[in-house]
Amino acid sequence: MRVLYFGTYERDYPRNAQVIAALRRAGIHVLERHVPVWEGRAHKWRAGARSLTRLALAEARLFRRPREDFDALIVGYPGHLDLAAARRVAGPRPVVFNPLVSLYDTFVADRERFRPRSPAGRLLRAVDRRALRAADLVVADTAANADFLAGLGDLPRDEVEVCFVGAEERVFTPGWKSQQPFEALFVGKLIPLHGLATVLEAARLAANVRFKIVGTGQLGSLLRRPPTNVEHLPWVDYERLPGELHAAGCALGVFGTSDKAQRVIPNKVFQALACGVPVITADTPAARELLVDGQSALLVPPGEPKALAAAVRRLAEDPALAGRIAAGGLRAYSAHASERVLGERWSGLLEGLLR
Repeated sequence: MRVLYFGTYERDYPRNAQVIAALRRAGIHVLERHVPVWEGRAHKWRAGARSLTRLALAEARLFRRPREDFDALIVGYPGHLDLAAARRVAGPRPVVFNPLVSLYDTFVADRERFRPRSPAGRLLRAVDRRALRAADLVVADTAANADFLAGLGDLPRDEVEVCFVGAEERVFTPGWKSQQPFEALFVGKLIPLHGLATVLEAARLAANVRFKIVGTGQLGSLLRRPPTNVEHLPWVDYERLPGELHAAGCALGVFGTSDKAQRVIPNKVFQALACGVPVITADTPAARELLVDGQSALLVPPGEPKALAAAVRRLAEDPALAGRIAAGGLRAYSAHASERVLGERWSGLLEGLLR
């Protein structure tokens, strides 16, 4: 089978890199037709004359008739504006959309950049709906998100399938050992979804435990005066993240209270699980699709710093428990989210379309 991975997607974004790696591991020949637009841009969706011009030129290039020979086409993330070109290039061949997120949900409901009934809010909802309905199949990252996307696009639920995000295994491999002194590691963009305020308050409550926060973003101002037990690094190169994870006492997931936070398992949770690191994250419907509290992770109520601080102290004070959670998390990853498993899942979805 030959698959064309298509669009203005970010080539290095974990969802895209991992899907391509999983497909190739499953024996599928992956071609790429990629026109770069968003690479190296911290605020990729910030509108402006230059960015709109760059996007328009990219879409014009994508509309050209294909030279590649392929059986199915996958539109990568972010590809919400690429579906018209994808349909032209694919012709009668199936088009799969790998959206990862809803633009409306991200910028209106979660980050609150626009009001729901504002012109921008209505436009984002329309872009989402049109993109979702243009594909023959939409692949979501969790069942909770699949339900949401089906409703947003007014699609039959069986036209939205689920394939976990997973981790790129050329980078993220097991290697964690119980560390002293213990350090809780938080990695990610500082956006409301991740619940940075909850993490910082938990650090204040667990003042005898070290915390490390890696990342920058919208809520960076909260780190101007962090607790004395918190170290902040603006960023760590992608290839160096496994080293940070292997040296941590535990990895922290997301703790936001938005609807979107209930529906996602972020990249960093899969990466930590793949490295065999004990994970603490919010107890949400999405997390429960993969993780079991006390066995493969510690799950705490979202937005509750006291519960998070207590969970961090539990792992810091009980290395045996940390070891059991780490081993259970790695087993859950291997059984449900490894490249082998996800490659078979993607391959099966594509074969079903072709039949």
